[in-house]
Amino acid sequence: MPLTHHRLRQKFIRFWKQKDHKEIPPIPLVPKDDPTTLFTGSGMQQLVPYLLGEPHPLGEKLVNIQPCFRAQDIEEVGDNRHTTFFEMMGNWSLGTYFKKEQLPWFMEFLVEEVGLPPEKLYVTVFKGDVGLAPDEESIAVWQATFKKYGISAKLGKRIIQYGNDKNWWSRAGSPKQMPAGEPGGPDSEVFYDFGEKGNFHACHVNCSCGRYLEIGNSVFMQYRKQPDGSFAQLPKKNVDFGGGLERILAAANDNPDIFITDLYFPIIQTIEKLTKTSYAEKTNQPQIRIIADHLKAAVFMAKENIEPSNKEQGYVMRRLIRRAVVKMLTLAVPVPTAVPAVCNAVINIYNNVYLDSSDLVRIQITITKEANSFITTVNKGIKLLQNQTDINGKLLFDLKQSYGFPLEIALEMLQEWEKPIDVSKLKQEFDQEYKKHQQSSRQASAGKFKGGLADHSDQVVKYHTATHLLHQALHEVLGGGVRQEGSNITAERLRFDFYSPQKPTDQQKQAIEELINQKIAESLPVFYQIMPKKEAEKSEAKFFFKERYPEMVKVYYIGRDLKTAYSKEFCGGPHVTNIKKIGKIAIYKLEKIGSNLYRIYAK
Repeated sequence: MPLTHHRLRQKFIRFWKQKDHKEIPPIPLVPKDDPTTLFTGSGMQQLVPYLLGEPHPLGEKLVNIQPCFRAQDIEEVGDNRHTTFFEMMGNWSLGTYFKKEQLPWFMEFLVEEVGLPPEKLYVTVFKGDVGLAPDEESIAVWQATFKKYGISAKLGKRIIQYGNDKNWWSRAGSPKQMPAGEPGGPDSEVFYDFGEKGNFHACHVNCSCGRYLEIGNSVFMQYRKQPDGSFAQLPKKNVDFGGGLERILAAANDNPDIFITDLYFPIIQTIEKLTKTSYAEKTNQPQIRIIADHLKAAVFMAKENIEPSNKEQGYVMRRLIRRAVVKMLTLAVPVPTAVPAVCNAVINIYNNVYLDSSDLVRIQITITKEANSFITTVNKGIKLLQNQTDINGKLLFDLKQSYGFPLEIALEMLQEWEKPIDVSKLKQEFDQEYKKHQQSSRQASAGKFKGGLADHSDQVVKYHTATHLLHQALHEVLGGGVRQEGSNITAERLRFDFYSPQKPTDQQKQAIEELINQKIAESLPVFYQIMPKKEAEKSEAKFFFKERYPEMVKVYYIGRDLKTAYSKEFCGGPHVTNIKKIGKIAIYKLEKIGSNLYRIYAK
């Protein structure tokens, strides 16, 4: 019987808990207090401060499963393994165990819990670089681990060495790109071999044919770059493991197509029922995969109150829905019927995991409204595009302006029709016509995460503390109906999104600003305490409603003690030690961004 995603989740969390790991809850798909990325793109995203040395409230051994989205993979979706939305299974060691524990444990999980045949597993290791030795330790550990299962793991056969482009990780990239003081280290990937069935050929683990599927990667943070360019061992070494739940599930079922798993196939069956289209027909598979992936991602965005728009997360959501609609039209899928049906299928898949039926109607309305509004315009745009012999950037700009036809979709369709075009030239011409396009369509995720706030500069830390003052002032001036919906902090300004039953008046905005500066003038100290979540809730500390918190939390408070503090919030920090360091704060913009949703800019 095929392994279900529910069973795989249970197995993973249980396995690491048995090895004394504490489960940490996932963070929202739209991260809080992080202007470096529009979406959560990895499980380690919330752990960056702790991987860099700050103690975690739950200890040094952690595990979780994190919903993620990577916009840079939009163009890759259509094959049997790429998706934009996925779940990252992760475990971490913050200075406790290292390679000799991590690698055998992961092998144990794959073989003894998931049931993968060990002879189908292949691994990669770091072969070394200038000033960096090959990862001989991982090689030795892997050879001993495979030997336990009766397999001779020869170098170049079962264990393959790659350079820093494949098996090295740091926030800055390759060892040469790392600045002095930056931590980094080798990683070791595990691949599952589906064999030569399915017309796969004899190849290597990094071949793109799909025979070998990467199912997990252990990053070993063990070096810090020195001012002279050399590398020194870190006194406290970390393990950061990430493995795709969808991919491990596909390997468990020995099928290279992740869309056949119970995470996707109910969506595909829904599409098949509404049309004569069959997924078994190979020519239909790329389009159906795009529809399934893109609408699933849109459902998770709608769950977090994102709405299609021309900015940031909303732009990415709009692009996903419209790209799915184009594929539906090419397969004669009835869009007005299919979109809400697919939304229902997605919610059923993740019911009691991340979604529930109470979300259904609102999500269906949000996504179906965007899809239906695009149908008429996309049909006009397609006809206009098909009839043109002279394709240029001005034409594509006009399509965007007149019909809302995204540049990416227009280029994709022209290539499918085999029109003779120069993609780079068309993009350049388009950018000249529409200079603001870059802001709307910027990449939503940078793959590997850079770290919590934009940086930990003095100004960013000051603005971070100022958001706590702003949050409390909003409650005092507007009342208890206010709740935080997100924030974005850079060295130039702070941005705070909030829900309020009524839009603040100009007088209220002025009162909020005056209250913040009044408190700053009182020179109140800032402290934090680590405490059980229930105790923190009893202290009336505010918390971000979209975020799930571990059993032990850090509470920052502004005042001389927690009980009488002016402001207290669940927060990882960092903050100034006294609010007088913030200086004067001015609110320079207040705008409405949705139904009862408002955004404040201040500096």
